[in-house]
Amino acid sequence: MTALDLNSPVAVVGSGTMGQGIAQVALVAGHPVRLHDVAPGRAGRAVAEIVARLDRLVEKGRLASADRDAARGRLEAVGALSELAGCGLVVEAVLERLDVKQQLFRDLEEVVGEDCLLATNTSSLSVTAIGGALRLPGRFVGLHFFNPAPLMPLVEVVSGSATDAGAAGRALETVRGWGRTPVACADQPGFVVNRIARPFYAEAFELYETRAADPATVDAVLRESGGFRMGPFELTDLIGQDVNEAVTRSVWESFFQDVRFRPSLAQRRLVESGRLGRKSGHGWYSYAEGAERPEPHTAGPEEAPSHVILLGDLGPAADVVELIREAGIDLRVEDEGFAAEEEKGRLVLPGGGTLVLADGETVGEYGPDLVSFDLALDYRAATRIALAASPVTSPDTLAEAVGLFQALGKKVSVVGDVPGMIVARTVARIIDLAFDAVARGVAGEEDVDTAMRLGVNYPLGPFEWSRRLGDDWAYGVLDAVHEREPSGRCAPSLALLRHAFTAAK
Repeated sequence: MTALDLNSPVAVVGSGTMGQGIAQVALVAGHPVRLHDVAPGRAGRAVAEIVARLDRLVEKGRLASADRDAARGRLEAVGALSELAGCGLVVEAVLERLDVKQQLFRDLEEVVGEDCLLATNTSSLSVTAIGGALRLPGRFVGLHFFNPAPLMPLVEVVSGSATDAGAAGRALETVRGWGRTPVACADQPGFVVNRIARPFYAEAFELYETRAADPATVDAVLRESGGFRMGPFELTDLIGQDVNEAVTRSVWESFFQDVRFRPSLAQRRLVESGRLGRKSGHGWYSYAEGAERPEPHTAGPEEAPSHVILLGDLGPAADVVELIREAGIDLRVEDEGFAAEEEKGRLVLPGGGTLVLADGETVGEYGPDLVSFDLALDYRAATRIALAASPVTSPDTLAEAVGLFQALGKKVSVVGDVPGMIVARTVARIIDLAFDAVARGVAGEEDVDTAMRLGVNYPLGPFEWSRRLGDDWAYGVLDAVHEREPSGRCAPSLALLRHAFTAAK
């Protein structure tokens, strides 16, 4: 399948931030671009803004002045849809309302030729439903760009139920020709990124609502231990609480209120109060001039333990063992009488208390001498580790656990006794939704990993993470969490169960 010829004009309908970004991408790739907006004069102003951005690229040395001049000559604002006749592709970036989009494409069909590709940039509506209003729905696709379009490399190329394979293939190659990274996906709620990313926000909000940890601590742990570029509270403040909550609610409603995608009451209250994040000056955090950012909970200094006894295998936390040795702490390996297949690996502290890696169980159910530590993307690189203690955890045991990780060069955040803690339950749920999406034909494993790395800057794709942690790790964590929180929200999918048990044989 070949890409759209560069001589073929591309039209963008809607001249807001996203429309301008898409127009700039097509323009810089070499297409003539026509920009249309229903509001008088808005398309003209958008053209001026795009040209100003091209000027800034020239100033920064990212675009040659000759290329900027040529691009200026290919860009025009048009006042009527009839002026889009002859375009090879029309991309819509207008109001997220089904009726508005359907009417627009009905009108466009009366203007463009039958070989013109029609595309929507919707992030929350059904591509199938929008295309269902067309006489020729086979040439209709979703091209979901991410904001800001000129900088974000990912584009989800979405096939509706009636989309022809040829049209989808042509759209995909066109996007690739624009220097973007396309992933092909089916028309299911949230597509790839907005579907699989929901637990990143949902688990954080659940931890907040159950008072297991405050926003600053959750953000810090997911950044400094989980390897995520931003934490969920600061990220939703950047996105806009209203925008993020609307996407979550759309996915939830589209899945017939599936509990796995349930919106957060705490986030709803933020939206109702007008605390929308950076754009309103207050969200989870205050952005008022002079406002101080809350600090994450960080434990005070404790003495390093004189020795640690290792029983069994710490699995994904095996690097902790080497870090203990490198810190000069006496590490004693005593596996005698330890049933590796029945017991989980643990570290025994001098006072007799034990440290275990978070696995979906709670600390309190094992008595007063246990502390769990959270998953890290890379225990060597992590600058912070979360520990969980129950109300009956011995203060001496907790102090020894804190002192151990501080001796390894880590800041320590002590959080509430929640099954799966912070990083572990978040990563396990992301992995689960990824397996479920692939099983349902949304996209392939490689495309899912690409989408999550490029679309939301995850440090690893879900399938990369699953291979690193072990084929049955995510299932084990979620099965244990679900046993303790049987709402169904964290219940592992059938796809994940099959993968775990198939891999075990």
